[in-house]
Amino acid sequence: MKKIFKAILLILIVVVGIYWVWASTDKGTSLQPTLRVDVVESYGDSTEKGNILGIQAFMTSVDYASEDNFKQKIEFYLIEATKSQLLIPEKTVVVFPEYIGTFLVAANEKASLYEAKTLEEGLQTMVLNNIGKFAKTLVSAPDTVKDKVKYAVFAMKATEMAKIYQKTFSELAAKYAITIVAGSILLPNPSVENGNLTINEGLLYNTSMVFDSKGKLNPNLIKKAFPTADELSFVCPAKPEEIPVFDTSIGRMGVLVCADAWFSDSYKVLKQKSVDFIVTPSYSNGTGNWHKKWTGYSGADTPADAKASIGKLTLGEAWVKHAMGSRAKNEAGVSKGLNVFLQGNIWDLGADGSTIILDDSAKATPYIGKAALINLWL
Repeated sequence: MKKIFKAILLILIVVVGIYWVWASTDKGTSLQPTLRVDVVESYGDSTEKGNILGIQAFMTSVDYASEDNFKQKIEFYLIEATKSQLLIPEKTVVVFPEYIGTFLVAANEKASLYEAKTLEEGLQTMVLNNIGKFAKTLVSAPDTVKDKVKYAVFAMKATEMAKIYQKTFSELAAKYAITIVAGSILLPNPSVENGNLTINEGLLYNTSMVFDSKGKLNPNLIKKAFPTADELSFVCPAKPEEIPVFDTSIGRMGVLVCADAWFSDSYKVLKQKSVDFIVTPSYSNGTGNWHKKWTGYSGADTPADAKASIGKLTLGEAWVKHAMGSRAKNEAGVSKGLNVFLQGNIWDLGADGSTIILDDSAKATPYIGKAALINLWL
């Protein structure tokens, strides 16, 4: 019996050793981010009042392989904006798309993850590589979470994600002396303590953050109030009345995370707080949906005033007519704004949508699938 026990123990030690070697080697990738801007376009006339610059970033899995890759990709867009004279120190607000930080969940993983063809394949690799942390986080997932697997994947990487996200956007905001609305990132119950982004126990929130021109993270976090149907199984909705506003060098700013721009409750808050302009970081997954007939909002009831457009307008037309493009002016008295969508080839998720400019009237640009700098002078 002792010999059998020793044999089993030896086998376990060998298996664990092999796994440890596999899990701790071949991390990251030698592949570098693709750096390109396809379109640079400005609306309005250049003035001393400043500007809102939308970064319609085109991202791939390689951009998230490491902190260096991520920062290189994000800074590239700011370098190009400088060349195009679209950055005015302390008078520019730069807006990145929703989920720009969320895919940092893939940071510092095995090289095969960045070459995976599908998200499911990539997640399997990530789980196997972090099986201990994954299991611990899965077991401790809140009871109210429906999709505990997705919750566990993001929660187990949250501390690392938050560190890279804050360091990148803080350093770049200070370096270029600009205000940055840093798209959004998925984190468990985040807060800001003593200027540092802090991860806490609890539910995941799709959260946007603002960094001032000195690189300081504003303690008021913008948590998405109306998650989509795809998000609701593992993302917690915030309360619309808790949407904050921000005093910037170009005026009082409201930030609505993607679908929050569809609902009147969001604009009631912004009107009460007297904002001068609104920015909306967005991500629409899939490919080709922008030009297909709109099937209605997912995740909550379609707003009553938009139901007549179901099946008649395209998704893109519906965004212009029923989201920030019209509601900002009609419901909050705001005539300036920018709605920026993420682009890219991030595994098989797809990315759709194009930047929407609100300059008294609303217009969607035609630049789907392109890396673009879309600027609005105030």
